[in-house]
Amino acid sequence: MGGLDVKGRVRKELSPGPAYYGICTVGGMLSAGTTHLAITPLDVLKVNMQVNPIKYNSILSGFSTLRKEQGACSLWRGWSGKFIGYGVQGGCKFGLYEYFRRLYSDVLVDHNRTFIFFLSSASAQVFADVALCPFEAIKVRVQTQPKFAKGLVDGFPKVYATEGLAGFYRGLFPLWGRNLPFSVIMFSTFEHSVDLIYCNMMRRKKEDCSKAQQLGVTCLAGYAAGAVGTVVSNPADNIVASLYNRKAENVLQAMKNIGFANLFTRSLPIRITIVGPVITMQWFLYDTIKILSGLPTSGGLSRDVKEANLSP
Repeated sequence: MGGLDVKGRVRKELSPGPAYYGICTVGGMLSAGTTHLAITPLDVLKVNMQVNPIKYNSILSGFSTLRKEQGACSLWRGWSGKFIGYGVQGGCKFGLYEYFRRLYSDVLVDHNRTFIFFLSSASAQVFADVALCPFEAIKVRVQTQPKFAKGLVDGFPKVYATEGLAGFYRGLFPLWGRNLPFSVIMFSTFEHSVDLIYCNMMRRKKEDCSKAQQLGVTCLAGYAAGAVGTVVSNPADNIVASLYNRKAENVLQAMKNIGFANLFTRSLPIRITIVGPVITMQWFLYDTIKILSGLPTSGGLSRDVKEANLSP
């Protein structure tokens, strides 16, 4: 990755090769796929709370209702869509972020680094969501419609037979509406948090810290990034669930049905419960894979930046 000068501009360095981006892509796939798989029960409850908030009105009662009516196995419904879909999305998101950050750093040399972070993460997320959308379409239906399908294998042909290719991308624009703000906020918050921790709290350069300390910084910055991104993206997440379950035919109708205030508050506690730890673990696993591959951890100012307060 390119370094940054003390004024916050991205500094040119030799570009990484295909092997670097390949490792980042694989790291993103493994970290995102495994973490999303691990929280499948919470995701099942979250989607049902969005689609039927009266029946599933809290975390504890929601879990109890699902287990009582559909059995304990229902909490793992849609696991294949979570693992494969979000694995593919994670590979595109992290790998392309690294690529676009280098690309825009070389082209927009004198631009503020926050702008580079925003543009790079948004560009990567556009492609990542196109890859995710078909898997998300199946996952949401499987999790909220017990008789629809068991998973991806029987879910894909069923959607295609009834709705064609359009059925897989019904929620693409709301998905962009949810994930683009989340992604730009998440990556920018992570990058700035890493810099803040090293420069203002630890007052040491990243290269002078142990690998364990660097991973600790990654976890702190990852949790901050996940928490901030969750609040920003919650309205679109509710709209996606409504559209895929045909509670509304378009975005405006979904917004009207849900209500303006509910867009921001419905399922927010459980999303924070899910997303904060998930993003933390994603960054931790991602940077662990980078370390094991001989690459530096993510974020942090370059070696030649002095231990001065960060200039945003």
